Amino acid sequence: MKAVVVTDQAAGTAGMALVERPKPEAAGNDVLVEVHASGFTPGELSWPSSWTDRLGRDRTPSVPGHEVAGVVSALGYGTRGLSVGQRVFGLTDWTRDGTLAQYVAVEARNLAPLPGDVDFTVGASLPISGLTAWQGLFVHGRLQSGQRVLVHGAAGGVGSVVTQLAREAGAYVIGTGRAADRQAAIDFGAREFVDLDNDVLEDAGEVDLVFDVIGGDIAKRSARLVRAGGTLVTIAGPPEARP
Repeated sequence: MKAVVVTDQAAGTAGMALVERPKPEAAGNDVLVEVHASGFTPGELSWPSSWTDRLGRDRTPSVPGHEVAGVVSALGYGTRGLSVGQRVFGLTDWTRDGTLAQYVAVEARNLAPLPGDVDFTVGASLPISGLTAWQGLFVHGRLQSGQRVLVHGAAGGVGSVVTQLAREAGAYVIGTGRAADRQAAIDFGAREFVDLDNDVLEDAGEVDLVFDVIGGDIAKRSARLVRAGGTLVTIAGPPEARP
């Protein structure tokens, strides 16, 4: 099969090459997926797991990409819950070969059925952003209906999913971003929009939850907007200030 591999961390995306690789086998509890669409972010080339396994051993040449949508091609021994020919999408293990290939072996527990009315490309774009948004809002943020939520980068890859999920949960969403992002954020479900270049962030008022994707000064200022008992969730790094 054809696959994209990386061998030189210093080279970044310039070191990616299209090669012939053996088709992977589906081990126990694995699913072999024929890849129809794959999600890849260049940032993963800086992750240690792209270059070494869990024991720290070199695993290059490795196949990057962790998001996938496709069709089940084969099932490993003991695999249950999915069937050959079924449309699926999901997230591959960080330390196994990824999805920039014609086939990928994935643990069954990391896949879900892909509805027939969802395009493969859309399915492959959802796992990392979608899980990040869901965990931030509901696992760590404990979002409740009627709460006020400030979503930074409300039109971005993660922020757009956060905005939609918060709206569906019955929250009052205040989105932020650049001026050009205003309409997209409103379309995704933001009730208000703060242009971080021209508006005053503090005018947003008190909120129950901040979902931050920016960090730095924006995260520090946002912490001051969280009312007593509220939460600040950030994916940009450890917060310098706490609510």
